[in-house]
Amino acid sequence: MSSFKSSVKDLNYSADFKEFLRGIKISIPVLLGIIPFALVLGAQAAQKGFSVLEVPLLTGTNFAGGSEFAIIEVWTNPPNILFLILITFLVNSRHLLMGATIAPFIRHLPNRKTLPMLFFMCDESWAMSLADAQKRNPNNPYQGFSMSFYAGLCFALYVMWVSFTAMGVGIGSILGDITKFGFDMAFPAVFLVLLRGMWKGFKIARPWFISLIASALAYKYLPQGWYVLVGALSGIISAFFLVGDEK
Repeated sequence: MSSFKSSVKDLNYSADFKEFLRGIKISIPVLLGIIPFALVLGAQAAQKGFSVLEVPLLTGTNFAGGSEFAIIEVWTNPPNILFLILITFLVNSRHLLMGATIAPFIRHLPNRKTLPMLFFMCDESWAMSLADAQKRNPNNPYQGFSMSFYAGLCFALYVMWVSFTAMGVGIGSILGDITKFGFDMAFPAVFLVLLRGMWKGFKIARPWFISLIASALAYKYLPQGWYVLVGALSGIISAFFLVGDEK
């Protein structure tokens, strides 16, 4: 009986490890698109005086590319800590919506698992894991969610991001402003691919367009960072009314 339990346990470990590897494999195309973006961040941080040790400390403790770019852009010496905290909160406010969306998929898991997975959650791992859950079980995506697959995504994205942002410090010191090579276009391209994978028709996507227009106007007319919060709130509010209208 004990040997049977051990065999089943080993089988589960093997299945979980396969899902973990599948997450890494699926992330490769996204990794290739994000690497130039990571190099740009590292190069810009180097121009603001960050060292090769300080950059991975920044990107490893605040695993959110958008807020890291915003911080580097407004960085002063000495830094205005309160202003940097406010900018970080505004840009990362989208994680409130992402966390609320993924909560039903992980509510059965203990906190010792959910808290670390939320720390490593980023736009790419969130979107790809939910799309995978829908694909695996269209009738009940909550049962199709794979924690091991999600862990593989997060592992690959985190290691790549921290490593290549640190590498960008050296590249930036050699090449100078590497945005002139068009590397900064990689991030929008990755997001377009993620949106394409989640596309289900124009009617359902109407909140996306409302959020896009609202955030664009806020980016043009409001102080830096507010466009993320405005875009997120307008998307949530419009989705609430439009989904109710669909029903």
